[in-house]
Amino acid sequence: MENAANTEDRMHGSIFVLLKRFVENTFNYSTWLRLLKDAGLEGTAYEMNGMYPTRELFAIVKTASAETGIPTYTLMEQFGEFLVPDLLLVYHKYIDPEWRTYEMLLNTEASMHGAVKAQDSRTNPPMLLVTKKGSKQLIVDYNSKRRMAGVAVGIIRGIAAYYQESDQVKVTRISAIEEERVQIQVDFVK
Repeated sequence: MENAANTEDRMHGSIFVLLKRFVENTFNYSTWLRLLKDAGLEGTAYEMNGMYPTRELFAIVKTASAETGIPTYTLMEQFGEFLVPDLLLVYHKYIDPEWRTYEMLLNTEASMHGAVKAQDSRTNPPMLLVTKKGSKQLIVDYNSKRRMAGVAVGIIRGIAAYYQESDQVKVTRISAIEEERVQIQVDFVK
């Protein structure tokens, strides 16, 4: 019989390392240490190439939400935005330099998530299905048992900011955020 530790959902250490950087950047290093302690994870060190229980990420974010008064969803969205420059730096060779927000979203599943899986087979990024609804609208269908659509919304906004198109991209969640499957409407206004 497999024990729970072997079947528990785990996330790549890079997400934890980037969460630490997000907390330190948004608040400070002391806040990170306090969050770990208050989440029952004191002394835990996350390494870039490790694999860690997903529940630990949620424990840290929920503790941060309780201590700051910022809703969990909002923190996840802010974290998603924060991730974009690092993600685009790491995976730049999979990105066509001609792409902008629209093309990046259309190609995320094939290019970016494919690269993530190829670099480390232990990873399990969310499934994204992006559907064109004309030349000015995309529907992003986020599907993950982790229920982290807030991060996806933040990443979409972060991509628009990266390409200096924030004023031209409107991101609207069109289904409940806490579900495994969340639809996100992205409108391109000019």
